[in-house]
Amino acid sequence: MDQQTKEEGKTMAIISYITLIGTLIAFIMNNDKKNEFAKFHIGQALRAGIAGILISVIGTILVMVTGIGIFSILGYAGWIFLILGIMNAAGLKVAKLPIIGSIGG
Repeated sequence: MDQQTKEEGKTMAIISYITLIGTLIAFIMNNDKKNEFAKFHIGQALRAGIAGILISVIGTILVMVTGIGIFSILGYAGWIFLILGIMNAAGLKVAKLPIIGSIGG
């Protein structure tokens, strides 16, 4: 992927990490342009959003079942993934997110 493609898709890539609505907006914006850099980050943002929700739900269930409040920290996992993704997109890096980056394709 060349530098110009990355520069053109940078804004859409960053927007994709700003909530799941941002991911949807970036997907629609990229539907016409077909920018590979934005497409990569839209996929990573979708994984981060879904994983964040699932991990948060699992953490909440663990707190309710075990009564151990430390599991509530799992609710921050999604935010961490999103921040890492924004840093990668802003730095024009094509790097998969840790743990979840390869899930689903």
